Amino acid sequence: MTGFLTTHVLDTARGRPAAGLRIALYRIDGETRTPLAEAVTNADGRTDTPILPAEGFGTGTYELVFAAGDYLRATGQAGDAPLFLDTVPIRFGIADPAAHYHVPLLLSPYGYSTYRGS
Repeated sequence: MTGFLTTHVLDTARGRPAAGLRIALYRIDGETRTPLAEAVTNADGRTDTPILPAEGFGTGTYELVFAAGDYLRATGQAGDAPLFLDTVPIRFGIADPAAHYHVPLLLSPYGYSTYRGS
């Protein structure tokens, strides 16, 4: 079995999935940051397919970059400029190429958290 990567964004301030949020995925190799994928969350706050499917999955360091500021502006939660949170990067490692890695983002205008989900 080959692993894959998924993500999910929840708007904790509004108590609902964060629909329409842009996400970019990069592979990190030293100082090199290689773009791998881009997606937009659906009505459930998820991408329609794994953001890194089995055919591109492997061990290494990756970074998900969430366009939180654009989402917060679109939902009327941005507040005064400059935004406290605009771009939210999450850098993480994949050690098991056969596993499912799930990296969710819990987002509000003034804070966020993440964890390795299932």
